[in-house]
Amino acid sequence: MDKLVKVVVLDDNKVVTSSIRKYFLSSANIEIVEVFSNGKPGLDYLINNSSSYDMIVLDIILPSIDGIRILEELNNHHIYKKVIILSSYKDDYTIQRVKDLGASFFMLKPFSLESLEKRIVDISSSAPIKIKMMGDSVELEVSSILHELGIPSHLRGYQYIRDGVMLMYENEANNTLVTKDVYPEIATRYDTTSSRVERAIRHAIEISWIRGDLRLMEDLFGNSIDFERSKPTNAEFLSTIADRLKINKRIFLR
Repeated sequence: MDKLVKVVVLDDNKVVTSSIRKYFLSSANIEIVEVFSNGKPGLDYLINNSSSYDMIVLDIILPSIDGIRILEELNNHHIYKKVIILSSYKDDYTIQRVKDLGASFFMLKPFSLESLEKRIVDISSSAPIKIKMMGDSVELEVSSILHELGIPSHLRGYQYIRDGVMLMYENEANNTLVTKDVYPEIATRYDTTSSRVERAIRHAIEISWIRGDLRLMEDLFGNSIDFERSKPTNAEFLSTIADRLKINKRIFLR
């Protein structure tokens, strides 16, 4: 990519915006020109400084003015920029609405900064404005989620979780049982036992809950955790991630 892509970020999570700023600080190809945690000043900047940026990274939920209203106002002012939507809000109506308003990409939280960087590069070099499906490789997307959840890749449980999620993702009938189907299949692949697979996955989840950010967990697992940081079961953990991938496949618009 030869051209420097100038990006404005609007997200009310200051941990997210701080991480994005820091990550792209040394980038030769991507510059974060402004960051806003409130929709109103963010929209004012976007309208009054449209020549100063190329792309917008936009959360749906913002104080004062939400992301959909911002897209509507930009259209009203005939400002057409490539937009990456960041959100844990994933109903079909919202996805369709941001598509209709010209968003280029919808990225579900949690996400990795490496994935965001790749999407910025891909979208900046693409001609049409069109929402794409996140992730050219589902396995890479699984890996990205596990890294974001703080699970070290050297753990046996990390690989077992990856394989288990893929088994559940690939079963379109949604009738895969963790104890009867997933554990035995993984045990066969790695020449071990189902009980060892179960323990390794449980250990990896425990590591994740010690190292992970509670807000990140809530973004992904929602009601599977509470204020006491109770961990989901192995089945809940695997099925939640598999369901997230299926949602990506279904709602990232063609």
